[in-house]
Amino acid sequence: MTGSAAWKWAAAGAVALAVVPTSLIMLGGAVVVAGSGYQCTLAPASTAGTPAASPDTERPQTGSWDAAQMANAAAIVRAGAEKSVPPRGWTIAVATAIQESGLRNLANSGVPESLALPNEGVGHDHDSVGLFQQRPGWGSVAQRMTPEYAAGKFYDALRKVDAWQRMSLTDAAQAVQVSGFPDAYAKWESEAEHLVQVARGQLDISCTSGGTGEWRLPLPEGSYDFGSPFGMRGESLHRGVDLIADTGTPVFAAAAGTVTSAECTSAYCDRPGSPDLPGCGLAIEIQHTGGIGTTYCHLVSARVGPGQRVAVGEEIGRVGSTGHSSAPHLHFQVHQSAPPISNETAVDAVPFLADLGLKF
Repeated sequence: MTGSAAWKWAAAGAVALAVVPTSLIMLGGAVVVAGSGYQCTLAPASTAGTPAASPDTERPQTGSWDAAQMANAAAIVRAGAEKSVPPRGWTIAVATAIQESGLRNLANSGVPESLALPNEGVGHDHDSVGLFQQRPGWGSVAQRMTPEYAAGKFYDALRKVDAWQRMSLTDAAQAVQVSGFPDAYAKWESEAEHLVQVARGQLDISCTSGGTGEWRLPLPEGSYDFGSPFGMRGESLHRGVDLIADTGTPVFAAAAGTVTSAECTSAYCDRPGSPDLPGCGLAIEIQHTGGIGTTYCHLVSARVGPGQRVAVGEEIGRVGSTGHSSAPHLHFQVHQSAPPISNETAVDAVPFLADLGLKF
């Protein structure tokens, strides 16, 4: 067969997903935090004396951040894990605290009650205190001066922001903080990512997304170069990451799931496409649990069809250059709040996989 008929399959039915409530479970002496599409395992706070045990444990200086600042970063990260917030949220919270307080638990001279509380300095706003400089509506002074409480309230507000996981860090932080300096958070993103990784290691936190278990990169190690990232490309949004690889390179399922689509999305897929040809070429979509989906575009061949269950690392196709493409590569997308698996639910795969310990 030639043309799109060679690759066309009927669309698969909707995949039913179980909704798992947030809960705390003991597993092998560690706390397992499940729910909201994420599951994190971290050392219990009761094992006092170990570096991973408690945010109150004195932590070594990291770069220009002293032990007290690192303890505050760890408290923010631990609160995020305990609330089943995806690790991207931890980075947003740490960056916000860096901007608002320099990761210091600040009191304020304008709030007499706060003067009696342990603090790391005095802020500038007469009624704002703590790591996030929260005002009275966020809780009592004592509560706002408790890092875990303050971080928890930040995460509660973040979760109420529609589609926060698809926002830039500065937009998500500003939606919570409503700062007079809305662009101030962006400059701390790289530093916050680093501090989250350090704190995550100290707290011995490991996470999986959507309860799907193991994740992996979609191409063999050493077989590709990283091409275009997720983000604006001219006047349009490039909604995936491009991995440049030779035609015929195996493509793997990034996690276990169900194939929902495997078809030619362009005018033809029996030969290489071109930059003038619209569509993703021969493409495969996989629905994972926890509201996560993945898409694999521009394939030269597919080994799976709709409705088929696949395991993590299972070969699903081969790299090609079909559809809107100028050279062989894999256009890989991650989707959150899926179904639907669509452009509207696409998120940056780089921080998503980095949160799970994977790097392109």
